[in-house]
Amino acid sequence: MKFLCVVYEEPNNGLGPQTEKEADDLVNEHLDYDETLRQSGHWLIAQALQPVETATTVRMRNGKISITDGPFAETKEVLGGFVLIEAKDMEEAVQVAARIPSARMGFIHVRRVYEFEKK
Repeated sequence: MKFLCVVYEEPNNGLGPQTEKEADDLVNEHLDYDETLRQSGHWLIAQALQPVETATTVRMRNGKISITDGPFAETKEVLGGFVLIEAKDMEEAVQVAARIPSARMGFIHVRRVYEFEKK
C-alpha cells in the first residue's frame, strides 16, 4: 500500500532550526533518512517545498481562473514537503512517518493513497 506523509511545519513554535548550521544539519538528516527509507524498501519519492511566500493559489470557478499570491488561508502550520512511502498497513506507515526529522518541529499527516484503475 502507498501512503502519503505530508510534512507540516510550525515556523513560529521555536522548535525549528535557529541558525544556518542547524538548517543545514536538518537537511542532511532528512537526506540520510531518505536513504534509510530507500534501503528498507519504503521510499518512493520525497520532496521539500519552497517557502509558502513563493506559493500561488489557483481556483477555477464557472470557467474562470482566479489566482492569489501565497497560501489559501492564514494558518500557523505550513506545508513543508511530502514523502510517498510503501508500507504494509497504516501502523507501519505511522512508524515510518514518526521518524521523519521534521516531525519533531511540526507534524506529519499520513494518508493512504487511493489507487484508481480505469474501467
